[in-house]
Amino acid sequence: MNTATATHSDHQRTNVRWVILALLFIASFVAYILRTNMSIAGESMMADLGLSKIQLGMVLSAFAWGYAIFQFPGGIFGNIVGCRRALTIIALLWGILTLATGLVPGITLASTAFILATLIGLRFFMGVVQAPLFPVACGGTIGSWFPVSGWAFPNGLTSTGLALGAAATAPLIAWLMETLGWRQSFILTAPLAFLIAGVWWWYARDNPADHPRVSKKELVLINANRLSPEQIIANRSAWKRVLKNRDILLLAASYFCMNYVFYIFFNWFFIYLVDVREFKIMEGGYFAAAPWMVGAVAASVGGLWCDRLCKRFGPRWGCRIPGIVGLSLAAGLLFLGAIAKNPYLAVVFLSLSFGCTQLTEGAYWAAAIFVSGKHASAGTGVMNTGGNVVGGIGALLVPITAEAFGWVPALATGSVFAMIGVGLWLFVRADKPITFHST
Repeated sequence: MNTATATHSDHQRTNVRWVILALLFIASFVAYILRTNMSIAGESMMADLGLSKIQLGMVLSAFAWGYAIFQFPGGIFGNIVGCRRALTIIALLWGILTLATGLVPGITLASTAFILATLIGLRFFMGVVQAPLFPVACGGTIGSWFPVSGWAFPNGLTSTGLALGAAATAPLIAWLMETLGWRQSFILTAPLAFLIAGVWWWYARDNPADHPRVSKKELVLINANRLSPEQIIANRSAWKRVLKNRDILLLAASYFCMNYVFYIFFNWFFIYLVDVREFKIMEGGYFAAAPWMVGAVAASVGGLWCDRLCKRFGPRWGCRIPGIVGLSLAAGLLFLGAIAKNPYLAVVFLSLSFGCTQLTEGAYWAAAIFVSGKHASAGTGVMNTGGNVVGGIGALLVPITAEAFGWVPALATGSVFAMIGVGLWLFVRADKPITFHST
């Protein structure tokens, strides 16, 4: 009976890889609820804890620095312990740190300096434990579970998950703040991380061949056109080769430019809507979700588009075209949103601008995987380091520029960075994979 069932299943093509992707989608969704919450709750926290906008910027910046610094180590961590164990561990830590944030002492129990230092420390470590997520999920898991030339769409879907998570965060956290207070907005969302950790550990496997539900047909599909272990020799110089590779560094620089725009929305969009465009808190929460909803669609569309272009033109132009088109549109729409007189029209332009940044996500990650191959966790970790160092810079640069020159110049700086990112894409060669030789 068991033999017959196994034989029958081997003749069918299973779809376990899509269940794995669904779990990564949900993990991205939860991760972004737990990282975006501070930019929404920050409006109430400033009043309750006696913080200024610059001090809040320091807290937001701390997450970005922890996240950026530990991208590459996070990729190494994923390679050493395996994607299954790595994601389980970090998800558990997301929940613990989120709970701790909700329990930070108030001004009646501690000084503002102590509160600020505590929040900076907690957000820095939240950045550290969220850093391995995408190198592990996009570089490691998707690279292992999906066939060659089919990486951009799954990566785009994980970006859709993060965008929907961020979209849900704005109205959810705004509602929790209004009804229960900002502390409960952290305490009540923390268990989501524990749930993700448990389900991922139960279902996921590092190697598709080790999963009991994967059929031989699905395994053949996943491994089609993939280099054999004999063709790829992992040696001590491999990490150095990834770190020094020209195309990985160009991708990291261009991702830096794109994510400058991303972090404007991530850190400051809700506060911009409430303080500058004068929306009420709940109204601001709903409108703050708009860019992420547009981004959720654009990320999936961009990934699918990139995969089709790669099959038609190859990875060089298949990845370049979405990157160039997306960033060019993002630059123009961001400037139009900054100068728009009507606040609702500004929301439309700015939401479309953010959507265009997400149109490029699949292309960035697919290009990094094409170039770094077997060492995709390291390659995507390097790229994501470049993409998130800018978060620590932008979290402070944007409010400082806004206070000195106004919000129009502050937002327009994003257009400048986006166009620099366009220029860098012209030199990226995703069709030149790194070759690893034995020593």
